[in-house]
Amino acid sequence: MSNGTDKIVSSIVSEAQSKADVIIQESEKEATLILQEGEREAKLAKETILENAKKQSALKYQQLISEAKMNARRAELEAREELIESAFTKAEENLKNIASTSTEEYLNSLKKIIEEASIEIGGGELVLSLKEEDIAKIKDSIPVIEKEIEGKTGNKTTLEIGDSIKTIGGAIVKTKNGDIEVNNTIEARMLRFKKSLRSEVAHVLFK
Repeated sequence: MSNGTDKIVSSIVSEAQSKADVIIQESEKEATLILQEGEREAKLAKETILENAKKQSALKYQQLISEAKMNARRAELEAREELIESAFTKAEENLKNIASTSTEEYLNSLKKIIEEASIEIGGGELVLSLKEEDIAKIKDSIPVIEKEIEGKTGNKTTLEIGDSIKTIGGAIVKTKNGDIEVNNTIEARMLRFKKSLRSEVAHVLFK
């Protein structure tokens, strides 16, 4: 190959090498930029994921705390309710024990219960229903009770002993024609007063 040809070939090879070097350098720069951009985007994505995870974790934590507080409050209320009901059950047992006796305390209470019911009706011809055991306890006091009712209502009053009833104690009083009836048994009185007594019982138990 002549010197002229060698120079041409050499020149072509040299120019090709230079272009290749430029392409390689540009490619490396582009690769570096792509890599840097990828790292930046990856970092941003990582930060976003971490931030979202923190938010979700905080939200879940608050939900768990809220649920725990509600469950604790519910358990406290249920425990209080059980204690209050237990107090009423014990009170009913005590009343049942008292009502099974012929003590002056119970007899006076029974007279008062009969008078209250009869006065609420307004006196007159009344029928008195008691548990079987109480009929004998109160029978001799009927005339005195009638006078008390007459004095407070202004109406002549008679108390006729009616059919016996199943009850802890107390009485049911009604007019002879049955139009008006007042249930003043211990169970009925407890049921009526239970709502107002609940707050008092709660105050005593949890003050």
